[in-house]
Amino acid sequence: MASVGGPFRLVDQTGAAVDESLLQGRWSALFFGYTFCPDVCPTTLAKLGTAVGGLGDRADRFQAVFITVDPERDTPTALKSYLSSPAFPKATRGLTGPPERIADAARAYHVFYQKVPQGSSYSMDHSAVVYLMDPRGRFVRPLDMSVSPLEVARQIRTAMDGG
Repeated sequence: MASVGGPFRLVDQTGAAVDESLLQGRWSALFFGYTFCPDVCPTTLAKLGTAVGGLGDRADRFQAVFITVDPERDTPTALKSYLSSPAFPKATRGLTGPPERIADAARAYHVFYQKVPQGSSYSMDHSAVVYLMDPRGRFVRPLDMSVSPLEVARQIRTAMDGG
């Protein structure tokens, strides 16, 4: 199987420069999406938000990382506003940057995305894998997001326990 993950250099929703070291020290659920997404992205982030509650005292060892596939619209300010939803995991890191750096990050994670014109605007088609990364920044497994938030939490706890 091809390796998943790799170096990236982006900025977070505060405008601070970040790289793959952001994944060090905590378990991470990394997800590519965009703020104008009408369904998959907000649903996935909300399910992760509920799942974090199922981690109990382990929640402080977990973070969500959302990398946009729409850097044209998803500025740091737009990400900050979007990720402030109380349904989403607290302290989710939203990442954006120049299109070529988004493309590099997407390639490292084998993420498909493309702009789809819709009248005078557009949407983004994209893959919707949630990557569970260990505290060393290594890919562990994709999270099955078709299940309940409690089951998502169980997947994360099992991985934290070495299973």
